[in-house]
Order: sequence, then structure tokens, then C-alpha cells
Amino acid sequence: MKHTALSTTHEALGAKMVPFAGFNMPVQYEGVTAEHETVRNAVGVFDVSHMGEFLIEGPHALELIQKVSSNDASKLAIGKAQYSCLPNDDGGIVDDLIIYRVKEHTYLLVVNASNIEKDWNWIQSKNDVGATMRDLSADYSLLAIQGPKAVEAMQSLTSVDLSAIKFYNFVVGDFAGIEHVIISATGYTGSGGFEIYCKNSEVQQIWDKVLEAGDSFGIKPIGLAARDTLRLEMGYCLYGNDIDDTTSPIEAGLGWITKFTKDFTNSDALKAEKERGPERKLVGFELDDRGIPRHGYDIVDGNGNIIGNVTSGTMAPSLGKGIGLGYVPPIFADAGSKINIQIRKKAVPATVVKLPFYKG
Repeated sequence: MKHTALSTTHEALGAKMVPFAGFNMPVQYEGVTAEHETVRNAVGVFDVSHMGEFLIEGPHALELIQKVSSNDASKLAIGKAQYSCLPNDDGGIVDDLIIYRVKEHTYLLVVNASNIEKDWNWIQSKNDVGATMRDLSADYSLLAIQGPKAVEAMQSLTSVDLSAIKFYNFVVGDFAGIEHVIISATGYTGSGGFEIYCKNSEVQQIWDKVLEAGDSFGIKPIGLAARDTLRLEMGYCLYGNDIDDTTSPIEAGLGWITKFTKDFTNSDALKAEKERGPERKLVGFELDDRGIPRHGYDIVDGNGNIIGNVTSGTMAPSLGKGIGLGYVPPIFADAGSKINIQIRKKAVPATVVKLPFYKG
């Protein structure tokens, strides 16, 4: 079991710790709903240091990134970030990731914790252009400071104008007394805020100062369980649930990060799939009656025939109803379509809705 640099800090704060992607991680502190509402209404801080970070450098760095990723990284200016995915050779997805352009020939790739080794080996296997690759995952920490009060609560910790950092932009500056920290206007909650990348040796100081600066704004530490309910309310995909090695970016609704203005891994097959239309689509649904949809539950039609499966589901704290994501045939994919979720012995009626669930 791996530990983040803050594991003992979480334990001292009374967090419930669970194994996640090979790491000992805080799943909750005071409770999922309370933590969820803290992020929606004020500001919370997550330790997501289990995420992986790769540095791709050199004159051929962009060439490698363009080859392995679905989005068009040539559009990235220095100081901008981009959501993308790594297609495999079989129509599926190796991982989803964020790509940051740090310098002219330097890119930071942030990948999912459970896929660090897999992603590294995959990108390395495609690196026939001589790009320099460095795995920084074990040396760096990542804090997500999320919520509508994040800018105001954190401004005292930096000389950088936080309100000037636009969504999916970042700066390298001072933060909480540490120089050369990446302050990125990214996150997976839908409530705004920042992600802070720093060295493991620096994260305790930053964590302490973040909680101190945010105290009067109601800041609280937030666990992974609330991170999941927050991202699901936004309809954001979670690797291993909603996307994996067998799901294509086209059927997963990620056509917007799949750019056919360039050649990349399996791009011809994905382009053909987009043109003919996928055989199934990832949709969001809300339960019409009481119940909680869970990962793996069957989706059935009005006659009880299985037409798909739930990939993510929860009781949405912000909405007070059961919501979920799942794959269904295109005929059931339009907003307003009626489906049923098989919860134990009962087929609970549900309606396909336009994402995100949470409108803010």
C-alpha cells in the first residue's frame, strides 16, 4: 500500500482511510453529504496526490503527444491545459488525462493513479521520436481546492491574481510561502477552484496554510467519496467505471476531445465509428421514483429486456434524487427517453437527461 505525503495528517484529522488505486486514501471525514455541500457552497480541499505526473520534453515532445492523445495539443499555448484521452489500438481508451504546456518544449501529463504504470509503458512504447520522458509521480503532490469561495479564500496565500486565471489555464508562481508552484484553474467538481502541484516536501506547509487561510470561509478537508458524487453530478467520466479499455471516446460522448485534424493512435477507426454512429452511447439518467442506481446494475426496457448497464450511480446530494451514467443503444439515448434501472427485483423507471445533472 502506497501513502501520500499527507496520510498521517488525514488520520490525525479523523479521516476514514481506504485502499484506492494502490494508495491509502481518505474517503471521508465528517460524511459524504456534508463534504459535498461544503464544496458546492463554500470551499473544500482534497488531497489527490495519488494522481500520476509525467514530464514530456524536447523538440519532439509535441510530436509524441499528438500521436498518443486524441485532442489537438498543437492548440496549447504556454500556460494552458487540455482534457484529452489516450486511445488504444482496439477502439478503447488507455486513460483520460490533462495535458499542460509548461514551456515551449515541455508538457506535463496528469494521469489517473490506477493507470500510472500502464500509461507510462503505453506512451513509452509509442516514443520512437526521441522525446524525453520523466515520471514525477512519486515525487509530487496535488491538492484540489474547490468551491465558489476558493478564489477569495486563497488569494492571501499568493501574489498571483487568482481571479485572472481562466478555466483550464495555469500559472507557475508563489503559493503558501513556496516558490514555483503550479496553480491550475482545473478540477473535477464543477464548482470552480484550483489544483496545486508541488513537491512532496512542500505539501504539508501548503496544506496547513490552505486550511488556515480558508478557516473564515468555512473550508474543510474533503474525501474521495464526495469527489465522486461531485463529479457524477457534472456527468464527468471516471476511468474504470464509465470509460475503460473497451469503451471508445465516441460512444462515451468524448467526441469533443477527439480531433481528426491530425493522425493519432487508431484515429482512422474512430473516425469511421463517428461517421457511421456508435452502437451504444453513454447517457445520464435520473430516477423517476425512489432508489439509488449503482455501478453494474442492469438497464432494461419496458419489456424487461436488458439494454445496457449502469457505469456510475449515486443519490445526488445537490438534487435529492438518484442519478447515474450508463451505456444504452442510440434509440434510447435522446433526452427524455424512458428507461428502467433494475434495482434488486424492481425495475425503477428513469428518464434520460441532458448533462450535467447539476446546473449550478
